[in-house]
Amino acid sequence: MSTTLPDYQNDTAYHRPVMLRECLEGLDLQPGGRYVDVTFGGGGHSARILERLTTGHLYSFDQDADAEQEAQKLARPQFTFIRSNFRDLYTALQQRGALPVDGLLADLGVSSHQFDTPERGFSTRFDGPLDMRMNAEDGDTSASDIINEYSEADLHRIFGMYGEVTNARTLAATVVAARRGQTISTIAGLKKAIASVTPRGKENKYLAQVFQALRIEANDEMTALQEMLTQTAQVLRPGGRLVVMSYHSLEDRLVKNFIAKGKFFGEVEKDLFGRTNVPFDALTRKPVEASDEEVALNPRARSAKLRIAVKNE
Repeated sequence: MSTTLPDYQNDTAYHRPVMLRECLEGLDLQPGGRYVDVTFGGGGHSARILERLTTGHLYSFDQDADAEQEAQKLARPQFTFIRSNFRDLYTALQQRGALPVDGLLADLGVSSHQFDTPERGFSTRFDGPLDMRMNAEDGDTSASDIINEYSEADLHRIFGMYGEVTNARTLAATVVAARRGQTISTIAGLKKAIASVTPRGKENKYLAQVFQALRIEANDEMTALQEMLTQTAQVLRPGGRLVVMSYHSLEDRLVKNFIAKGKFFGEVEKDLFGRTNVPFDALTRKPVEASDEEVALNPRARSAKLRIAVKNE
């Protein structure tokens, strides 16, 4: 009897990647191929891709200093770590003579390590500073800046759009009222400030939506995602694979529309003969979801949706 565990059981909490087997199959890995992991995170997917390469090469992107440190453990001639936002995809690969590539993986979730590090401010489970920046060294807007400096109208917009919070208008007004007396700079401080509008019995889900909205805004995630996806059409060779895993409906909608239409909004464009000219063909008509067994081991897999496409000739 084999004692080999499923791929999702073989990793530590830091490295535990979601739907690892499905992602690797989606990439259609070839030992001599050239691949990109635009979201290195804890390195779980990258490590397994490298195991399957011989003369091939993997380029992994991440703007997080912790990810850069973790990437040093994978040092080998077949691996290049690029400390950069994935919105710089094309330029970074072009500078390294690494175009075109055979497959590209994007796992859009926050890594387990980021969630489990209180001082990063990503998780509602701990107290810590309201930060949430993927790259805390670059001076970008933090979650605290958003909470304390954004107008009530802008807070209403991001809570409603990025968090899909049902009482977004009331929440924004509550935040503005609370910050008049003091700066809200910690997770505990924010929880206390909005306790009166947090639905009883649904606290965890509600706070997760609020934190999601702040994280997306702090890191300009929706714009960065659109820029990265647009560049995949230039980066991948004909027949190359695009594998994208998202964790909330906003991301999944952008990925779905891009694969189906070559654009994020509006209808697919046709030429004078009624033919479409989209860069990708979807290999998954519906998103792939994690098995019940994997979700039981890793609850963060519950919301993951995986889409796979192939670059047109």
